Amino acid sequence: MGEMERIREYLSNSLSEAYRDPLWKHIYLSNGMVKICQSKDFMRLSRIRQLGPAYLIYPGAVHTRYSHSLGVFTIACQILSLFVRKSSTLAFSFEGCVSFLLAALLHDLGHFPYTHSLKELPLEEHEALTAQILLTEPIRDLIRDEGANPELVAAIIDKSRPISWEGGFFRSILSGVLDPDKLDYLSRDAFHCGVPYGMQDLDFILSRIEADPERGIVIDQKGILAVEHLLFSKYLMYSSVYWHRDIRAATSMMKKALYLALDGGSLSPKELYGLDDESFRLRAQALPPREGRLATLVFEGKLFPSRFEIPFDLDNPTHKSLEDLKLRARIEADGAAQARLCGLALENDDLIIDLPEAISFETELWVKDLGLPLSECKTVFGADAARVFSRRLRVIRVYSPVELPQDLELFNSLARKR
Repeated sequence: MGEMERIREYLSNSLSEAYRDPLWKHIYLSNGMVKICQSKDFMRLSRIRQLGPAYLIYPGAVHTRYSHSLGVFTIACQILSLFVRKSSTLAFSFEGCVSFLLAALLHDLGHFPYTHSLKELPLEEHEALTAQILLTEPIRDLIRDEGANPELVAAIIDKSRPISWEGGFFRSILSGVLDPDKLDYLSRDAFHCGVPYGMQDLDFILSRIEADPERGIVIDQKGILAVEHLLFSKYLMYSSVYWHRDIRAATSMMKKALYLALDGGSLSPKELYGLDDESFRLRAQALPPREGRLATLVFEGKLFPSRFEIPFDLDNPTHKSLEDLKLRARIEADGAAQARLCGLALENDDLIIDLPEAISFETELWVKDLGLPLSECKTVFGADAARVFSRRLRVIRVYSPVELPQDLELFNSLARKR
């Protein structure tokens, strides 16, 4: 039996164990994958909420990284089945295909609570943590038992690792414009938050994509609308959910607590890795009073209101300085001191400045029948528009438990044109 026949046989007959999912209905796993899902490392994902503190604002947002991982896997299966059915020129190996499916299933294995909110802190990337787990027993042996290569699975997920052509092809599928991760999380998060913005027309998207040996996924021009919808969905989900004003309050308060703990030595990065929501809560509440107080307020849903907001201006040196956490901490302390001069009882740590990171809107997907990248086609999502959407999402906010004077020098310096 040739490689392609083995792959077709595997996709048709080995994925026989059904999991019921509210979004994609039945998700089918092999017996070996079920064992992986029952492992300690994978089961930990069932105890980590996908959207962290978002449930404080959207009570239905209690879905987990476990369910998301299964969703990414089932979309990856559909994409691979499509490629195997349509392509007669791509020389996929059985080991490479199974490694890709396991990379989709296991891509979040290194996540710990609040991972995406803590990118500015001196912590390892969750992809690197995932790779380390994949190359450690028992996951390593379970991957091998399924016919995959643990090193290849790790390299597909962790972009810092060297990779073969086939692995690079699958890496571009797992992390790209129309990747299974984005297709699942936008739809799943919208479903559980009860908002309509993120839902994707998966069947139509899959009908418009093809495999290209150099570019990974490509589309035809009929698929442009689907990509535009996905990019708009990403923008709207960031605006309404991921970067909702009150969710940003929770994440910025938690980030400040962990920044203080890491900077002061009462917490080490390794203590965060491998935690689930409950063990994270216990560790955060055990921090010294200064840091633990902010974390406890978040766990109790007592979020600081936003007292000042202004769009981020990349050309403003004061705004730019906020991207450095140490400089930001000094500016926060100065702002609190200014507030005390106005007669307010405010601790340094009770004035928090939040600045979201820059978000990319990938527009270089190749449109095969036009011979152009999406950004050069007749679409509202050209490169300039993508930059505008990214800029609109970045809003500087100042959070505090008490009302702050609107003539505070901090506010004046942030509003001052440079």
